Amino acid sequence: MTLSHHVAVITGDEQALIVASDLAEDFKRDSALRDRERRLPHPELEVFSRSGLWGISVPKEYGGAGVSNVTLAKVIALIAQADGSLGQIPQNHFYALEVLRVNGSEEQKKRLYAEVLAGQRFGNALAELGTKTAHDRVTSLTRDGDGYRINGRKFYATGAIYAQRIPTSVVDENGVQQLAFVPRNAKGLTVIDDWSGFGQRTTGSGSVVFEDVYVAAEDVIPFQSAFERPTTVGPLAQILHAAIDTGIARAAYEDALHFVRTKTRPWIDSGHDKATEDPLTIKSFGHLSIRLHAAEALLERSGEYLDKAQAKTNAETVAAASIAVAEARAISTEISLAAGSTLFELAGSQATLIEHGLDRHWRNARVHTLHDPVRWKYHAVGNYYLNDENPPLRGTI
Repeated sequence: MTLSHHVAVITGDEQALIVASDLAEDFKRDSALRDRERRLPHPELEVFSRSGLWGISVPKEYGGAGVSNVTLAKVIALIAQADGSLGQIPQNHFYALEVLRVNGSEEQKKRLYAEVLAGQRFGNALAELGTKTAHDRVTSLTRDGDGYRINGRKFYATGAIYAQRIPTSVVDENGVQQLAFVPRNAKGLTVIDDWSGFGQRTTGSGSVVFEDVYVAAEDVIPFQSAFERPTTVGPLAQILHAAIDTGIARAAYEDALHFVRTKTRPWIDSGHDKATEDPLTIKSFGHLSIRLHAAEALLERSGEYLDKAQAKTNAETVAAASIAVAEARAISTEISLAAGSTLFELAGSQATLIEHGLDRHWRNARVHTLHDPVRWKYHAVGNYYLNDENPPLRGTI
């Protein structure tokens, strides 16, 4: 895969939102077709990269826009509303950039941020099958001269198939997790397009195999230590997930409105100006509207808390940000599933027709909301307010 020839420079929050809104309009056009045919969005991602949006979280001192997390979340929500898969693909890219920000050396930041601003995309190879818990890793990093060798297999590697670098969680010879930013074309690295999820069908979340893959020492960044002290890595990861679900929810809601207004009005020619007078349908939209607006408000609020935690990072600010994000994550999970389900209820059998593509919102939400159990968000939030106990330091809260 070649890099984009020209990458736009985004200089601030307002510009980022304008660009994202314009792109979302374009991406929405064929999103149902891409989902139906599992047409991988290589052309769309090139446009996405050239837009400059993949570099908006790069700090200003390194040439990026350094946008707020409020803006970053809104950008992801806009793209996810247009296409639930395209909204997911950059999630781990921004996650890796946050690990780089909090744990990278000055040299690593300058070099890797410059690559991103030049149009490179970072994928991920984090999760593994067969480990005792979801947090355990066995993919190994062993010393080889001035560099290292990586051996192991990853799955659910969203974005790897589209990336120029694949940040990979590895365990060194001391049992400590590191994050290796492995070039996509490294010898012995194989990306397998074996993703078969019934939702988010074009994320390319397949497998990555490392067979004695060499990685330079300067491309390895401490990873485990990001969770051994208060950092914003966890809540940054989670706010992006909340944004994806919120965008999917908005898409399902808008499609439900459009369906009821245009497909269920046989009396429209008689001058009737109401979409429906059915009280149950009206109540359904009232219920969805309130929860969707609440999710969008909590998403914005969580971005503000995260901005404060990045500006002044300590146990208190990180805990407050994590809880605010957990609240947004919990409600975005519920509204994305509810909006997709309600669309089925209102559209009836027509929602199941492949050519309409209305089912993709529920499928996308159902797959994405399984990323980490929302029930633990409620536990963390309750424990925080009831018992004054800070949430654990991890990527899932």
